[in-house]
Formats: sequence, structure tokens, C-alpha cells
Amino acid sequence: MAQLVPVASLLTGVAGLVAAQKQAEAQRRQQQEVQANREAQLRLSNEEAARQRREMLARTIASTRARLAAGGVSAGEGSGAALLSGLEEEAEAREAASDQHFALRIAAGRRSLLDDQLNLSPFIRVGSQLATGFSSSFRSLLNL
Repeated sequence: MAQLVPVASLLTGVAGLVAAQKQAEAQRRQQQEVQANREAQLRLSNEEAARQRREMLARTIASTRARLAAGGVSAGEGSGAALLSGLEEEAEAREAASDQHFALRIAAGRRSLLDDQLNLSPFIRVGSQLATGFSSSFRSLLNL
């Protein structure tokens, strides 16, 4: 009967490892779903903000062209062209900054870009329990 104790503790350790693996997989799937939903919401809000910025730029350019034309200045030449190109460059810089900020917000959901939020603590905990079970089983087999 004493010989069955090491085998039973070994089987318990293996069962615990399998259960921890299933639990970790379920947690990983749930975290991936939450992360995907978060990223989708961020993308939608970023696309809406970009659309609004483009519309505002188009209105600003149209308004500026109208003012320049009312003043008798050609919008395609000289200071009018410089003013419009400055507006477009500023809008492009803001768009690039917004894209960079968006990428940082997406990456902030993870500790590292290489980490897919895999949680190894259940495996480590069960592994240590399994090692403890092996050592006590080995000691009890040596005592026979």
C-alpha cells in the first residue's frame, strides 16, 4: 500500500498540470478576445477622428481659397499656395502623430510586443508541486 502513495502523488501532479494547462488556455483565449475588442474600438474611434480631421481640413482649405480669391490673390501661386501647402503639411504632421499615438495605445495593452499575454504562473506553480511530489515519491521509494 505504501508503494501506491508515490504513484498516486505522481498522478495527482500530472492531473493538476493538465488542469492548469486547460485553465491557462481558457484565460489566454479570454484575454485575446478582450484585447481584440479593445483594439477594434480603438480603431473605430481613430478612424472617426481621422475622418473628422480630413473634413475639417477640406473646409479650412475651401474657406482659405475663398478668402484669397475674394482678396484678389490666386490660391495656386505665391503666398496663397504657401499658406495652403502649410495647412496640408500641418494636417499630415497631425495625422502622423495621431497614427503613432494610436499604435502606442494598441501596444499599451501588452507588457511587450513579443508577449501575447501568456501567463505561465499556473504552470510554474503546478511544476513546483509536481517536483515536490517527485522528490517525496523518490524518497519514499528509497526508504523501502
